[in-house]
Amino acid sequence: MSVYVSLIHYPVYNKERKIVSTSLTTLDMHDIARSSRTYGVKGYYIVQPIENHLWLANKLLSFWQGGHGREYNPKRWEALKIVKAVPYFEDAVNDIEKIEGKKPRIVVTSAKRYEDSFSYKHMKEFINIESVPFLICFGTGWGLTEEFMELADYILEPICGPTDYNHLSVRSAASIILDRLLGM
Repeated sequence: MSVYVSLIHYPVYNKERKIVSTSLTTLDMHDIARSSRTYGVKGYYIVQPIENHLWLANKLLSFWQGGHGREYNPKRWEALKIVKAVPYFEDAVNDIEKIEGKKPRIVVTSAKRYEDSFSYKHMKEFINIESVPFLICFGTGWGLTEEFMELADYILEPICGPTDYNHLSVRSAASIILDRLLGM
């Protein structure tokens, strides 16, 4: 089983449904890394094209992956050692292909329901039987653009609670999805 995740900061929508690049948040970086490491994800890519934000992501990763942070908090290092910050989604796909020798299948997430979405049970079965890597994409802001969604091999069904409110933080959604796909 080869599963990777990516946190996409571009292309995503803002609340006016304009295509934007969202800001890096260190909480997303840390918390999704911790969930990813817990569930055996092989790599976590932060896709951030804004130059200053990419620099900040790499500066933080440098501290935790090899600097004082590694000695100060080995548990945090253990989670963050699987993280890479890249400017574009294609960089993540190419890196996975270089590591695995195969292009990953792209799995996208959304709070919106799509006609051809896959259940978690069905996707979990695919992940366990297929001999290709999977890249699960989480969007920031108000979600991945329609054009990005069309690039996907699979669209996961949304996470739905018992109310009509459906706006989880990306780090909460990532934890729930990883548990449903990779949990026991």
